[in-house]
Amino acid sequence: MRMVSAAALTLIALCAGPAGGEDLKAFKLTIDGLTVDIDPGESADVTLPGGKQSKVTLARNDFATFSGSDFSFVHPSGISVTKTDLGDDITQYLMASALGTIVVVQEYGAMNPVSLNQLMLQEMTRQSVQAGAKLTQGPTTRKLADGKELTGIRAEVKTRTDTADFEIVGFGLADRGLLFITRIAGEDAATEKPLVDKFWQSLKVRFRPD
Repeated sequence: MRMVSAAALTLIALCAGPAGGEDLKAFKLTIDGLTVDIDPGESADVTLPGGKQSKVTLARNDFATFSGSDFSFVHPSGISVTKTDLGDDITQYLMASALGTIVVVQEYGAMNPVSLNQLMLQEMTRQSVQAGAKLTQGPTTRKLADGKELTGIRAEVKTRTDTADFEIVGFGLADRGLLFITRIAGEDAATEKPLVDKFWQSLKVRFRPD
């Protein structure tokens, strides 16, 4: 395959077109003004201005890095991260797998959220506990690669037929901070644990003292 130089690669952008057309591609690849519709894993032959023939291939990396204002983490590229403005200077980022494993990051711009660990656990487990599930919990600490320590709660919610494991930890300064939440169902732990482990292993917090 003839490689296209970085200078020639001017744009890779997601198409925002509606679903339903058989020939709609997920991406547009623009090279020196020439646009090609292409899906990940596909190759296309293109004729560049001047008559040069090239073959281009679009491949998806296994993993991608997601960055917020004060944090970043690595996740499978096939799972998207959604951003929601919750108001009161709080922004939430959610990553959810097809099996229901979730990773949530909440950015607080006007308060330190570390003290909200218990409240967050209560809100996330309220319905299960009211339905008869047993909740057990204890303190936990996560140490990041750069030495930062996140403190919080590890908990298990158990019913007669299934379990769910939660971890809620935070890091903050006087008037801002981050809250990290993971949930994984016990029956999916064998397949889903690598997703959560990758999150914790790659998590970077960029806060610096004011």
